[in-house]
Amino acid sequence: MSQFLFILQYVKKHRGQFLAGMVTLLVVDFANLLIPQITGTITDGLTVHTMGMEDVLLQIVYLLAVGAVLAVGRFLWRYFLFGASRSIEREIRDGMFEHLEAMSVEYYNEHKTGDLMTRFTSDLNAVRMALGPAVISAFDATVMAAMVIIQMMVYVDVKLTLLAVIPMLFIAAGEIYYGKVMKSRYMERQETVSDLTDFVQESFSGVRVVKAFVQEKAQRRAFQKFNTAAREKNLRVVNLQAVVMPLLDVVIGFSSLITLLYGGYLALLGEITLGRFVAFNQYIIMLVWPMLACGEAITMFSQGQASIKRIQEVFEEKPEIFDGENVDEVEQIQGNITFHHLTFIHRGHSEPTLKDIHLDVPAGTTLAIIGRTGNGKTTLVNLLLHLYNTKPGMLFLDGRDINTIPLKTLRENIAYVPQDNFMFSDTLKSNIAFGVEEENMAEITRAAQAACIHENITAFPEGYETIVGERGVTLSGGQKQRSSIARALMKDAPILILDDALSAVDTDTEEHILKNLKENRQGRTTILIAHRISTIQHADMIVVLEDGEAKERGTHEELMALHGIYWDMFEKQQLEAAVGEQQAAYEREAAGKRPDAYEREVSP
Repeated sequence: MSQFLFILQYVKKHRGQFLAGMVTLLVVDFANLLIPQITGTITDGLTVHTMGMEDVLLQIVYLLAVGAVLAVGRFLWRYFLFGASRSIEREIRDGMFEHLEAMSVEYYNEHKTGDLMTRFTSDLNAVRMALGPAVISAFDATVMAAMVIIQMMVYVDVKLTLLAVIPMLFIAAGEIYYGKVMKSRYMERQETVSDLTDFVQESFSGVRVVKAFVQEKAQRRAFQKFNTAAREKNLRVVNLQAVVMPLLDVVIGFSSLITLLYGGYLALLGEITLGRFVAFNQYIIMLVWPMLACGEAITMFSQGQASIKRIQEVFEEKPEIFDGENVDEVEQIQGNITFHHLTFIHRGHSEPTLKDIHLDVPAGTTLAIIGRTGNGKTTLVNLLLHLYNTKPGMLFLDGRDINTIPLKTLRENIAYVPQDNFMFSDTLKSNIAFGVEEENMAEITRAAQAACIHENITAFPEGYETIVGERGVTLSGGQKQRSSIARALMKDAPILILDDALSAVDTDTEEHILKNLKENRQGRTTILIAHRISTIQHADMIVVLEDGEAKERGTHEELMALHGIYWDMFEKQQLEAAVGEQQAAYEREAAGKRPDAYEREVSP
């Protein structure tokens, strides 16, 4: 779809407003033409003494009436045209947000947040300016110029008019070239602004890392490079405007000079009256606005065209994950999961992340997945959430191919606690109730108690109304994990996935959470991903992933009896725990032998 057709589909929805605005603008322009004519009539009447005081007052009344029409008309065209452009801006922003929500996670792996934010703000503003002020300027300039020139020919003199208009033809030719150059430079400017926005967003999101590694100075230097690049691109746009606008004034000045010389000559010869000469000069002044407006309109149209292209790029990206034609309605998912020779390769990778996974998980089973980092544990559950596409016949829920289950139904029946434990900048209550339609305080409290976070929340001054800050910055890692678990438990879904969701909590809290999960999720499927064997040893089924393959499976006792990968991991973790306890004991013993401790022991 061309850029013109893309924006035309939005303009059509508001064609009534645009039409009303342009008609009003036409009336205003026509009313503007009457002012020089009225002042010319008064001048001629007073010069030749053909007008009395009553006639002058009548002409003044006409001027006041024209002024009233201009005042009302200017309000109305602003209401219609600016209102239409604002509505289109909102509709495009809504559509772009909805479209981006449907995009797969791979899209966000390849597109930076700062770039998308720029398209939502700066680019949309440029589109709005092109549809509002630019349309007004272009239409007003075209109509006004045409009407003024016709009036100059009819009311004053044809030869004088043609002579005065010749310099303005150079303006029209120059502005066509100007528009092309402006579009190219503005596109470069927007891309640079996107890079700057993305750098700032990342820097502030990672400010704790910056401070921890004392990299403030390095970040400032990097920011200065992005900022300087943005400044240079902005200056390229501004410099172009700075050259063109004075040139417009020069050309308009030539036109005014021709008017004064030749028009004055005609007035001296008596071919035109003094009043018409005065009116003609007023018309020339009125032509200044259309010429300047054309320059501004071309600037805004060029910038809007560049921004429409960037916005259109977003809409042209097609979601990889969507409901196909073979999707059937499903009332309820029970939780029976089957991986049938599942193999998956990430886009851009040459080797499979998961290889020939064959596994049957009956509904109500607690499945644990363990393995070293980078062996596909998270990818496995992401496939279950249908965040990536799988080939038909590889993944089944309740005996149905996952590709035939509607995405909304599938994800409504799965509660998920991701590794990053993302929290929104909102209250704890709203964060926990994020996945449900209504914030039922009793249910929120019950979920928080099951996740062992209720006591922490009630200890905060604002309790459940505490604002957690961006990405949950005011909470500790363990508090974020437990809040995320509470959010998942609120859904009360047939399938619960905990992706390394207990790594930041102590062993006692972990035991309490696991005990609560066992009691609350009787008969429902739970998938635990963990690195600590203590987290998963009581699971009904444990799968060990190694190099993307399910190398071992069974209960804790069965896997220990194999003396394989699982047994080796268990032994190493036990050794690490023993060393840690021994180190702690040594530190306590050393602390007891310090002189200050000895003095405390022997002092009366």
